[in-house]
Amino acid sequence: MLPNRKLDVPHELVEHVSWLIYARRRELRSTWRKLSCFKQPLLTLAHLRKNETYRQVGAGFGVSEATAWRYVDETIEVLASWAPGLHEALTELGEGDFVIVDGTLIPTDRIRADEPYYSQKHKKHGMNVQVIARPDGTPLWFSRATPGRTHDLTAARAHGIVQARLTRQILVLADRAHQGAGATVRTPYYHHREQPEHYQAFNRDHARLRAPGERAFAQLKTWRLLRRARCSTRRIGTIVQAIHTLMTCMYSG
Repeated sequence: MLPNRKLDVPHELVEHVSWLIYARRRELRSTWRKLSCFKQPLLTLAHLRKNETYRQVGAGFGVSEATAWRYVDETIEVLASWAPGLHEALTELGEGDFVIVDGTLIPTDRIRADEPYYSQKHKKHGMNVQVIARPDGTPLWFSRATPGRTHDLTAARAHGIVQARLTRQILVLADRAHQGAGATVRTPYYHHREQPEHYQAFNRDHARLRAPGERAFAQLKTWRLLRRARCSTRRIGTIVQAIHTLMTCMYSG
């Protein structure tokens, strides 16, 4: 990977992250580094976008593997600090709005013996991440990551999603995995083909309205690191929050 190879991200995004890194360096009074405030974000974006290893990106930018790790780690922490919290994200909603709640698995390279990370639903190891998205699929909030075997409803309760929507009386569209979450959560009917027509119509409308929610995870996984994460499972939630900040910058306006 060469420093001048173009990434499929806007130049404005790199500039924005550069200013955040510049502010962090000023805060730490660390004004000199081997890489400039512009190249550090480029290195990090190459790692996240292309899933290149620290050794690969370090060699491309003329720094050691350890230095590349430090630069990436610092940039991810800075970006994650700008990701909205759950209550902050929900305050953006207006009267009559509804949201889509869904879960996905971030695959990892864990072995079969690591049972807590194995998802029976997806038949692979990974970490469970929940999203709250607008009706058009724009993500408002991503949760921290929990082991892959965590049920979606358990995760939603643990992250405070259930309590938050009760407080705000927000209508939530979710899949069957969230059944039992409460009155303002709408999930599809089971065995709807055996039910009266209005049950079937409800499920069709529910599926149509929920479909854009897949867009949030589709955008998230354009960052190839999250297609099969090789990092510590403890870092995945922070990486997701950092990428959410990048997605917000890319798609806003």
